[in-house]
Amino acid sequence: MGVPARPRMWAAAPIDLGQRPLHGAGAGGPLTELAARAGHRLAGPMPVSFWMRRLEPLPPPRPPLDGDRDADVCIVGAGYTGLWTAYELKRAQPDLDVVVLESRFAGFGASGRNGGWVLGDLAGSRERWARGPAGRAGVTALLHAVQAAVDEVGAAVDREGIACDFVKDGSLQVAQSELELERVRGIVEEERRWGRDTELLDGPDATKRVAVDGVLGAAFTAHCARVQPAKLVRGLADAVQRAGATIHESTRVTSIAPGAAHTAAGVVRARHVVRATEGYSARLDGHRRVLLPMNSAMIVTEPLDAGVWEQVGWAGAETLSDARHRFVYLQRTADGRVAIGGRGVPYRFGSGTAREGPVPARTIDELRTRLAELFPVLRDAPIDDAWHGILGVPRNWSPSVGLDPTTGIAWAGGYVGEGVAAANLAGRTLRDLLLGRDTELTRLPWVGPAARRWEPEPLRFAGVQAVYALYAAADRRERGTGRPSLTGRLGHAIAGH
Repeated sequence: MGVPARPRMWAAAPIDLGQRPLHGAGAGGPLTELAARAGHRLAGPMPVSFWMRRLEPLPPPRPPLDGDRDADVCIVGAGYTGLWTAYELKRAQPDLDVVVLESRFAGFGASGRNGGWVLGDLAGSRERWARGPAGRAGVTALLHAVQAAVDEVGAAVDREGIACDFVKDGSLQVAQSELELERVRGIVEEERRWGRDTELLDGPDATKRVAVDGVLGAAFTAHCARVQPAKLVRGLADAVQRAGATIHESTRVTSIAPGAAHTAAGVVRARHVVRATEGYSARLDGHRRVLLPMNSAMIVTEPLDAGVWEQVGWAGAETLSDARHRFVYLQRTADGRVAIGGRGVPYRFGSGTAREGPVPARTIDELRTRLAELFPVLRDAPIDDAWHGILGVPRNWSPSVGLDPTTGIAWAGGYVGEGVAAANLAGRTLRDLLLGRDTELTRLPWVGPAARRWEPEPLRFAGVQAVYALYAAADRRERGTGRPSLTGRLGHAIAGH
């Protein structure tokens, strides 16, 4: 909730659940049985996450690009950013020829794998934005705009009939120690300084919403909705097509240039080319250091019965996170599961984006352990699935939207994990920029030059590893001593936020 670089939306990949038991000794069958079922589900191109596996029936593939063609706008990437941009362009100007190119399928990346938080917040440095020409008033306007984006998403879901389990019940960031409570108080104070209506709940009031074990208090914002992310992105893709835009799947763009997007199958020539590739931007020629592809992972329980949910004490659709340096994020799914995610192996050398292998056993164990610390009754809850993948992090940890009028190349992204609502705002902002409109959205302080590039390897790899090692050490020390750890501050300093 306004803490820089506290990403709450994460990406994913198919699982290999291995040979070891997934639940406690007496809590369920061996992992090999689950792996066999997972292997059956993995047939075909679609199931890159639990969310995608729940799409029934699986949507048919869209045809790839077949030769050169012209368009008014070519959008690279069929995730939330690219699809919201296409959707808003076609709503504003129906005769516009909009083409979306996607290397795999709509929602393959973070949009189909994330934690399902439509959160009215942005990662990034508010003080840095406030140093711009719009000052603090501009930052306040930006925060209000992304807050309003939650309802914009909800309105589009209703308008287009997208069945994606959208429920706006808010979000809690809970404290289980005095040190975490102090941190949460600071978060609420910071939010209020920026004109936000975030509430500080005491332990009993927080427990009324979600009965986290030993909760001492929580920050609560009403501006968050729970969603099934794959249903949202696939429904949005269908809406984009109904509006008259063209989506080509299985069409990898290798490079973008003024007026053109190049693929092995042909070139799309357009007045404007939009880069909406987020964590996969490193795959584009010349873009390896533009956004750092950060890895994270999720697990999800099997459906819990009513008696277990009564013990858990989580009746609504609030999303949930904690106040540690290496934080986790959770949702109660519409079919009665708990999905929990967090950082796994954070970064692959050379900005690697291939996250199609197994979730490391250590990562699964860490998430299970944290789930049990939050809800002891779920210590032996059977785990149904695990997945992981990437999101995009700019060097200044702050998202941006922009259009270079000299080249016609536009971009949006770098959400650092808080992109489900922000991508909607970015899509509407890109709409106005591409149509040459001067609006309140185009004057928001995140519009403008992108961040500088990341350092070359091996500095990039060493820096990321150091930051997350420091965060882990800070959490261990703080749990042991109950006092703030300087290593956490050092991690923030190295990261540059």
